[in-house]
Amino acid sequence: MSAGRQRSSSGDRRTAGSELDELLERTADGDREAFTRLYEVVSRPVMGMACTVVRDVAQAEEVAQDVLVEVWRTAGRFRAERGSAMAWVLTLAHRRAVDRVRSARAAGERERRSAVRDWERPFDEVVEEVERHLEHERVGRCLAELSRAQRECMVLAYYAGLTHREVAAALAQPVGTVKARLRSGLRLVGDCLRRP
Repeated sequence: MSAGRQRSSSGDRRTAGSELDELLERTADGDREAFTRLYEVVSRPVMGMACTVVRDVAQAEEVAQDVLVEVWRTAGRFRAERGSAMAWVLTLAHRRAVDRVRSARAAGERERRSAVRDWERPFDEVVEEVERHLEHERVGRCLAELSRAQRECMVLAYYAGLTHREVAAALAQPVGTVKARLRSGLRLVGDCLRRP
């Protein structure tokens, strides 16, 4: 690929990222056409994030719909200096999906307790749940130690399930840069998790 074509492709990604920022800002001003275009761009990644976390298509669709309504209502809270528009939208999606999972777990837990009050879970099952919870907290702490650029790449690739090219497009960065940030981010998270 020629240097001219590479520059053009990189410029397209920057334009896509800045276009998304602008669409979000116009949406905050109540521009319905801007929201329609924003919806076309972010609905697939939002649905992907919801499916990854919720693991149920029907519930993921509900989460995606809730997120896009929230984007319409709260677009004014977006701050470009804190990160890309795509990362902001996908953070909303991740939080909403996690809330849905927690809510479903809590409802299931209440039903189980009321149906089988005398039943006690085996010790091993309790230990596994505690270990999963602690591991989730450790990963969260390790992600917080990364640079914002590394963390954005990691969240989009591993939580939203985007491909390297999709992450690059969402962040308006070259694919090579995204791959390098993911490699260094994974190494740093791995080192962090190995610490006592």
